[in-house]
Amino acid sequence: MELELTVSDFQFDLPASAIAQVPAASREGARMMVLPRAGGPVEHGAMSDLADRLRGDELLVFNDTRVVRARLRGHKDSGGRVELLALGPAPDGRSFTAMAKTSKPLRPGGSVLLGADVALRVVAAHGAGRYTVALPDGTADLWSLLEAHGELPLPPYIERPQGPLPADAERYQTVFARHPGAVAAPTAGLHFSEALLERLAARGCETARVTLHVGPGTFLPVRAERVAEHTMHAERYVIDADAADAIARARAAGRPILAVGTTVVRALEASAERHHGEVVAEAAETAIFIRPGRPLRVVDQLVTNFHLPGSTLLMLVSAFVGRERVLAAYQEAVARGYRFYSYGDGMWIR
Repeated sequence: MELELTVSDFQFDLPASAIAQVPAASREGARMMVLPRAGGPVEHGAMSDLADRLRGDELLVFNDTRVVRARLRGHKDSGGRVELLALGPAPDGRSFTAMAKTSKPLRPGGSVLLGADVALRVVAAHGAGRYTVALPDGTADLWSLLEAHGELPLPPYIERPQGPLPADAERYQTVFARHPGAVAAPTAGLHFSEALLERLAARGCETARVTLHVGPGTFLPVRAERVAEHTMHAERYVIDADAADAIARARAAGRPILAVGTTVVRALEASAERHHGEVVAEAAETAIFIRPGRPLRVVDQLVTNFHLPGSTLLMLVSAFVGRERVLAAYQEAVARGYRFYSYGDGMWIR
């Protein structure tokens, strides 16, 4: 049953000092709050505890997208500064879509200069700061351009006036990242080290991987006051046959499906919504909006970070255990000094 909720219903007080600016000393060294879906008190531990606390028959599903060096800094022919965020290759393979930050809109036919010898031609303007931009002659593809000239697009709340630090190249990337295309990390996955993955396997847990390329919309605020009136951003996901089969087997056996991150929830629930409750192998796009009142068809448990007040991610988390319990847990997290957002601590909803 759809609930009449507003953005104000998902607000909480968060001091700036709670926003993590650097990651924990080790991936699995972050703290972990445990929130039971069936009720009961909140528990506290560390991400390193997860393998020991699981039953041992869970299927953990990870997002193996890879964050690309999507931020390009340059200038117009006239000298004005331009910052491009590359969103992905266009179907023609010789151009890409991008969001631009500049004092005046870019014009089709104009150029963005990266340094002294690389010129990007603006092909088309689509409104709302989005453009199609041609790759320079001699560039193999978008990924090679970004690798040569791009910068890791850290979230706006991680303050790096001089740009990302060398350590960010490793820590703002999961150890299982494979497929390039994300402009933001699937941050729950950042807590999993190779050693933790090995302990999960030794415990008897099965793992599967899907791909959802996290887009810039993950940082966009909800502008409609009534939650039901908000339109979600669309993101591409891929579920291969191995993952679909693993999910089907786990569901048939009554084994818990634990999504590592909200992006995994979006991919699995989107597929189930498209296919009458079943997760199938497919490549598709989703703008699914998971919030309280919308039943979860596939995912039983969730590992996630602590999210922005009033955000769609907080609303998604609230769909698991209810808005009031999540906000109470967040208030406790603030009081106990948990670290929030991308480099912050984790929550396991079980």
